[in-house]
Amino acid sequence: MKSCGIIVEYNPFHNGHQYHAKMAQELSQADVVIAVMSGNFLQRGEPAIIDKWTRAKEALSHGADLVVELPFAYAVQSADYFARGGIKLLHALECDSLCFGTDDRSEMDYQRFGAFVKDHQTEIDQQYQTIKNNGMSYPQQMTEVFRKIYPENGLNFSTPNHILGLSYAKENAHYDKPMVLYPLKREQAGYHDLKIHSRFASATAIRQAVFANELSGIRQVLPEQVSKDLEQAAIVSWENYWPLLKYKLISSSIEELQEIYQMKEGIEYRLKEAAKDADSFSVFIEKAKTKRYTWTRLQRLATYLLINVSQQEIEASWRHSHLHVLGFTEKGQQYLKEKKKTVSLPLITKVSKTLNDRLSLDIRSDQIYRLGNTAISEQNFGRSPIRLP
Repeated sequence: MKSCGIIVEYNPFHNGHQYHAKMAQELSQADVVIAVMSGNFLQRGEPAIIDKWTRAKEALSHGADLVVELPFAYAVQSADYFARGGIKLLHALECDSLCFGTDDRSEMDYQRFGAFVKDHQTEIDQQYQTIKNNGMSYPQQMTEVFRKIYPENGLNFSTPNHILGLSYAKENAHYDKPMVLYPLKREQAGYHDLKIHSRFASATAIRQAVFANELSGIRQVLPEQVSKDLEQAAIVSWENYWPLLKYKLISSSIEELQEIYQMKEGIEYRLKEAAKDADSFSVFIEKAKTKRYTWTRLQRLATYLLINVSQQEIEASWRHSHLHVLGFTEKGQQYLKEKKKTVSLPLITKVSKTLNDRLSLDIRSDQIYRLGNTAISEQNFGRSPIRLP
């Protein structure tokens, strides 16, 4: 069976995501669409608005045939690590192609870009070393690097989906048999666009409406089932976890905070001070952020703090990658049966106590996610993959 992968978060699922899944199948002519989906904590350092099982079911109802979970150690990361995890899982499943959204308006050849980076990595690294401490953000630095090394492409690392697309292309090129890449231009709503368009809206705009209890104004941009889920499911945001995070920051010593993954350059002092008088997560981030430590970077760091993650745990999770299946349609199940003997990573369809060591970080992150709302059900033990026709 021919397969096309999509790497997603669905926070929450909306019409644009349904369009993406549909176009992935059409562009690639695939029999099966495989979604690698972040679990309960997301790339920009946020808790998912609704849990991973609800989002997986929505995906399977609207174009995906197989949903596997992107582990925490890859999901809550900058673009390159996030892409590394997603591409790794798709290659393990022997996926033929990848379709991803992009906000780049040029006719960018992502496949060619990936091959170029693979062939010129040493030169790129050397050029980066000459400017890495110049005060610019990482995206600005990489834009500068490629303007010098690859001027004919006019690369710009300033838009989120384009950055991810470039990261997918770089990672994919390292495999012996790279997937065919199908970039898909975003329709109407940009990544941070807060406007509700006739059929499409950004996930940012949708979350804002949900948190403001204005769901009636966004029904046209959501599949009907998602609207029902957002009305009935246990909704969370960072504010639900702020008391836990504040306690962690106030009660921990500087030495304990320094053990947290990515806690560098003395930022622990700034975070501890910012937490003292902040009465909400948003106020805390505003107090802590700087030009160097952006909102997104601080949110990721806050997530590592909340989950109490160490460098060793992240690296251990990377070494013990796996395929945790959240659900499938009949076609997705058939694909798994075909590939079961040849997939290159352990295939997990049910989390048991014997898997505690391999999945410890993911299990703990899910347990802490449940603390945000008492209505959130068990996320691992006793759960089997969702099966849809």
